[in-house]
Amino acid sequence: MSLGIDRLCVRPARHEDLPSLHAVIQRAYRGDSARAGWTHEADLLDDERIRLDVLAAIVDDPGSLLLLAEQENAPIGSVQLTDKGNGEVYLGLFCIDPAHQAGGLGRTLLAAAEDWGRRHFSATRMTMTVIDSRTELIAYYRRRGYREVAWGLDFVVPVEPPLFMTKLEKHLA
Repeated sequence: MSLGIDRLCVRPARHEDLPSLHAVIQRAYRGDSARAGWTHEADLLDDERIRLDVLAAIVDDPGSLLLLAEQENAPIGSVQLTDKGNGEVYLGLFCIDPAHQAGGLGRTLLAAAEDWGRRHFSATRMTMTVIDSRTELIAYYRRRGYREVAWGLDFVVPVEPPLFMTKLEKHLA
């Protein structure tokens, strides 16, 4: 099922989508291309954001949903939803290609992800973690109804200097 919003189509990713979607995710999070947008981690991390085989495993996992955002049949963004049980869905891999940022597409994709979470996983709340030094990104989520519920969480992989995460949560209507 597709959801068309503001010229944006949001649908579950398929295996054949993954090579082009992987490139979008990498451009949005890492390298010089990411610096064209405002949500990147390029100044903090320089490794590959996610491997193609990990994306394939997400597509195959019944407890996860990898959503593809596309315009004119071209991928421009993604979001991963993972069912944590008890009404909680974790949001990850949320990105819009830097060339398409700042036009409201991220807000539209986030709203679509919340809707998919409610419908697909019967979610009553959405959670996520954000690198705590990304204050502008945390402020963006706060404007969309998320609130900080945990601070100083260890980053997924050890890095020097160490990074910490803030957990955000939104109760879904």
